[in-house]
Amino acid sequence: MKSFYITTTLPYVNAEPHIGFAMEIVRADVIARWKKLNGFDVFFNTGTDEHGLKIYKKAQEEGIDVKKFVDKHSEKFKDLINLLGINKDVHFIRTTDEKHIDAAQELWKRCKTNGDIEKKIYKTKYCIGCELEKTDSELMDGGCPIHPNIEIETREEENYFFKFSKYQKKLLELYKSNPNFVVPDSRFNEIKSFVERGLEDFSISRLKEKMSWGVPVPDDPKHVMFVWFDALVSYVSTLGWPSDEENFKKFWVEGTPTQYAGKDNLRQQSAMWQAMLMSTGLPNSHRIVINGFINSGGQKMSKSLGNVINPTEMVNKYGVDGTRYILLRHINSFEDTDVTWERLNKWYEADLVNGLGNLVARIMQMATQYLNGYVGTSDAREMLEIGRFIENFELNRAIFSIWSYITDLDEMIQEEKPFELIKTDKIKAQKQVTFLVKELERIARNLKLFMPETAEKILKAIKENKKPENLFPRKD
Repeated sequence: MKSFYITTTLPYVNAEPHIGFAMEIVRADVIARWKKLNGFDVFFNTGTDEHGLKIYKKAQEEGIDVKKFVDKHSEKFKDLINLLGINKDVHFIRTTDEKHIDAAQELWKRCKTNGDIEKKIYKTKYCIGCELEKTDSELMDGGCPIHPNIEIETREEENYFFKFSKYQKKLLELYKSNPNFVVPDSRFNEIKSFVERGLEDFSISRLKEKMSWGVPVPDDPKHVMFVWFDALVSYVSTLGWPSDEENFKKFWVEGTPTQYAGKDNLRQQSAMWQAMLMSTGLPNSHRIVINGFINSGGQKMSKSLGNVINPTEMVNKYGVDGTRYILLRHINSFEDTDVTWERLNKWYEADLVNGLGNLVARIMQMATQYLNGYVGTSDAREMLEIGRFIENFELNRAIFSIWSYITDLDEMIQEEKPFELIKTDKIKAQKQVTFLVKELERIARNLKLFMPETAEKILKAIKENKKPENLFPRKD
């Protein structure tokens, strides 16, 4: 059987989950469902990133032990699996798991053995929000454009460094050999330009006396690993690397490891991590899919800015599938999208209440009145033309194509008027309604990838030839 591996990034647990990550895990869930439908053995990974200065400081602010802090907040992200209707067989890894810590230390040792880790003094400008060093060209008015409310720090201390500069040529060769390595093309061009300009070695440790919350550096108790070095290893530690060679070979070596990430993760995912893999002699990732930001009022929606929309609030208001639909259809697959509660309400009412919900009610009302039972779909095509969009990670285009067909069926009802024709030509009206039911079933089968609960409700109603309860109640 063919194998497929997909992972989200691991969100920091320094605040409540927000819809940016909810969007990412729902997208990965659709891809995983699609691959399973096409006969792949799928390994779907997510989890939480639990080390680093931001988390350490947040625990101190709340006055609780940092391990208790991450235990509490990790559960909130794990709860998203049920909240958002994610596949139950998704793997959930925490960077505080012992198997992950062992893997991070083993990867460190291999990089060091290869001569790619050295200790030196450095002075740099640093954004705590990004957990990254910043050059002057990356700053705007002296601050980070992504985290404008967080002051840039100037740091000077002894750290271990990874010899990133050594891998410029190999990274460019990787990009050339895999022309679809980063999706979309605009982000691929961005990272290629970054690497072409030349690379600087990056710090991969912190002094334990200043920040003790991290994976211990092997053979040096004075240092802990820098959060990015630690967290990136989760993509292979979740597969059991280095101890479970069979599982790692199946999904990473022989599979097509695919990573979802936000555009602020572009450098880490498509360059830093790839260089680390090269250093250890492990195969590179197959594809990096980069999301845009979810903005609110023109600013990036982020925990540090305090302008987030909680996915639990969305589910409470729109339901599981209503939330999944909005995140998949109306958040651009690759570019930034501005979201407000007003826009969310508009999308829900127009597309679900007046769109899909109304169509199902109209067709099944006629079916219960004019047909004698389940009509079957043996002569109906199973799938709409959504596969090519899903394979290109254009999920909003895939679901838009389904909605275009929903609109077509709605227009057909208006033109054919089987509810009037039944009075003068019962047989022809029944044929029209039979066609509508069969096409509605085809829509439901396509919706299984995106809105699984709703799809099952529609299929059940068709099987029983019964109008279902209101799928999408109107909101006040």
